[in-house]
Amino acid sequence: MEPVAALTECVNLGSHEKADMPTKLTPEIIIAAILGFEEQKRRIDTKIAELRAVLSGGSAEPASPLAAPNRKRRKMSVAARARIAEAQRKRWAAFKKTSQPSTPEAAPKPKRRLSTAGRRAIIAATKKHWALKRAEAAKATTKKTAKAPKKG
Repeated sequence: MEPVAALTECVNLGSHEKADMPTKLTPEIIIAAILGFEEQKRRIDTKIAELRAVLSGGSAEPASPLAAPNRKRRKMSVAARARIAEAQRKRWAAFKKTSQPSTPEAAPKPKRRLSTAGRRAIIAATKKHWALKRAEAAKATTKKTAKAPKKG
């Protein structure tokens, strides 16, 4: 398709009838068409960015900046990278030095053990407790049997 027909078709996208379009396209008309399409593209990019933000929950700014799409990445010299790496090593060394505790940790306390006398005291208390429980239970059963009416 030739450029004039393509531009005419693009301009007439919104209407079904053929608009009154001049047959000769001047540079001013072409520039105006380009500016109009670029504005449409910016609006579409903004809408796409808003939809992506809704989808991902992020910000509504366009993912790719329109200001400098063809800017090449700057290269860093080996010496500059070495200086940066050495500075970072120094920062880490200083951070690690300050974060270490000033006194070494004391050894954990030894596990406590139960003495023989303590164990005997616990055994005696447990026996006394259960003897009282058995005595109460026996007393309760004798009261039940005494209160029950005799059949006969």
